[in-house]
Amino acid sequence: MQTTIYCSEKDSYLMKQVDRKSRRERKSHSAVILCILEEYFEPEKKLGEILVDLGILFETELSRGLDLQKSKFKEELLGDILVDEGLIKEQALEDALMIQKRD
Repeated sequence: MQTTIYCSEKDSYLMKQVDRKSRRERKSHSAVILCILEEYFEPEKKLGEILVDLGILFETELSRGLDLQKSKFKEELLGDILVDEGLIKEQALEDALMIQKRD
């Protein structure tokens, strides 16, 4: 996916901040901007919502996992249930948890 961002003179301060952050973290400008967007949009989301947003899990699969958690596996974490049931891969769980835990 490619996205073009058009900035005006008013945005130059923000773009300088992005530039500094990208140099400090050794990331591309786009990676820095995407991290900022994730931090803004994702902090309150639950794991299942993030997995659905990423296109890794369908709503019906999330419902199935939540039903299993309520009925059979009350002490297990949803992510572990989804992996054990083969609904998601371990790497997908790790990626979603990373997004969820960003500060």
